[in-house]
Amino acid sequence: MHVSLDTMVDTLKAAAESSRLRILALLSRGDLTVSDLTEILGQSQPRVSRHLKLLLEAGLIDRYQEGSWAFFRLSDADSARDFVMGLVSSIRGADPQVERDLERLASVKRKRQDRAAEYFSVNAASWDHIRSLHVPDRAVEAAMLKLVGKRPFQSMLDLGTGTGRLLEIFSPLYRRGVGIDMSREMLTVARANLDKAGVSNAQVRQGDIFSPPVERDAFDLVTIHQVLHYLDDPARAIHEAARLLRPSGRLVIVDFAPHTLEFLREEHAHMRLGFSDRQIGEWFAEAGLDLEDAQEFEPRGGSEPRLTVKLWLGRDRRLMIADPANDSQQTKVNSIGEIA
Repeated sequence: MHVSLDTMVDTLKAAAESSRLRILALLSRGDLTVSDLTEILGQSQPRVSRHLKLLLEAGLIDRYQEGSWAFFRLSDADSARDFVMGLVSSIRGADPQVERDLERLASVKRKRQDRAAEYFSVNAASWDHIRSLHVPDRAVEAAMLKLVGKRPFQSMLDLGTGTGRLLEIFSPLYRRGVGIDMSREMLTVARANLDKAGVSNAQVRQGDIFSPPVERDAFDLVTIHQVLHYLDDPARAIHEAARLLRPSGRLVIVDFAPHTLEFLREEHAHMRLGFSDRQIGEWFAEAGLDLEDAQEFEPRGGSEPRLTVKLWLGRDRRLMIADPANDSQQTKVNSIGEIA
């Protein structure tokens, strides 16, 4: 991507100040609030807010709201992110001030992890009961990794990200990952888990799965893991997820096969008691996706009724071809060969 000389000068001016460069170095490690940055930098909130405003105007960072909190992150634009990462990579480990900032950042992240641990301690019992009814999560995760393959890709979106586990396991493959969840408590858990795992190429945001705060046609992989059974309109969720895929992008869904465990509806807010291959296939087709694979994980042993986990892979029917007029651009082509 090419930019004008004036734009480049403005971008350089925005970054060419010690506090703003420190902020960029911190945001390269994850999303932070104004309060987080104020605590780490040891500066007043108005001063920090002024620096953030200038970085926002230069397009180097983005802002998003989560309830009453405002989070800041590096820009999603590849050119801006590459520019910032190039800057901060040269000062990491070489400047005592930046090193002190990173120490304070570690303290902020430990506080997140403490809040996450508290939330887990309150809810762990009910989650453990449900887990005991189906195959171990690691078995399903291994199947997902095998299905997606080892080839790196540009971007991933995890809808209903929960603990952020999928963002963690796929992080070696994607360049940019985003997780969406409505629960601020779960977002606290996800941020703590991603921090602990050292995942810096993913961020989580508060948002509705039916109207996620991300751009359309932007993701190579979208995942919906154990979320559909909580929704009153799963078909709409699949349709919205499909709109976010790039041409030839993939949607991976994990959920339960049809079952009769009514207590999950009564005690755990499950709206749907599982899904059949036929139902998922129909919803995929309505959303412009082809059902490429369906796998089943049936639990063994135990006297009580158990849950069978299902894994479905859908692919966007549109193709992506190179534009011969400009090799750096791409043209979307639908499934019958017409320019989209």
